[in-house]
Amino acid sequence: MIGLGTVINVLAILVGAGIGVLVGHRLPERTRSTVTDGLGLLTIVIGALNIIALTDADFVGLVGSSWTLLVVLGAVVIGGVVGSLLHIEVRLEQFAGWVQGRLTRDSSSQGRERFIEGFVTSSLLFCVGPLAILGSLSDGLGEGIDQLLLKSSLDLFASIAFAATLGWGVALSAVPVGLWQGFLTVMGVVAGTFLPDSLIAAITATGGVLLVGIGLRLLQVRQVAVADLLPALLVAPLLTALFLL
Repeated sequence: MIGLGTVINVLAILVGAGIGVLVGHRLPERTRSTVTDGLGLLTIVIGALNIIALTDADFVGLVGSSWTLLVVLGAVVIGGVVGSLLHIEVRLEQFAGWVQGRLTRDSSSQGRERFIEGFVTSSLLFCVGPLAILGSLSDGLGEGIDQLLLKSSLDLFASIAFAATLGWGVALSAVPVGLWQGFLTVMGVVAGTFLPDSLIAAITATGGVLLVGIGLRLLQVRQVAVADLLPALLVAPLLTALFLL
């Protein structure tokens, strides 16, 4: 059944967030902060591993070894300009604040900030990774949901850790995950067989840069507006496709 992988992923996030909220208040603040820091470090490592896609043979063969980094740089710059002009990060925060005001009784500014941060950060982490992209495309191509099952298990544990610290906002991230992966699955059905490996490598490398930004947010080094950089994931394959002309 095409789309089953995304359904399982959404359920895993909801279950994980529920468990995290139930156990979170029993954990001391120091423990919750340590877990969040660990997730931040792991996110940076995963991002770095994805950036290695700059050396992908198909990507290098198409654009040249000296151009792969420039393609990703161009995607991040152009995507950042587009995203900031569209105020993507602000709109996500406004949406989360609107939902929080209607679903929870916590009207404090701290509670609102935790809900918004939980939604934005977990949404970005669950959507940007290569498993979300490659797994959804594979599902659409009818090649199975193994990658999305792996992602679901990872997201389950990540959502437990996030929700233990940031609360119910993590559960709301299931909405953009379902929409994004559903869109990619449809793309896999419609055009997946025509998507060269070089374009996928460009998306993966660009996603790695965004994951590093998410890691910096989790470590509270800098609140990188990663949501404003999301258009880079669309710009990267477009720039790469220019070399096919």
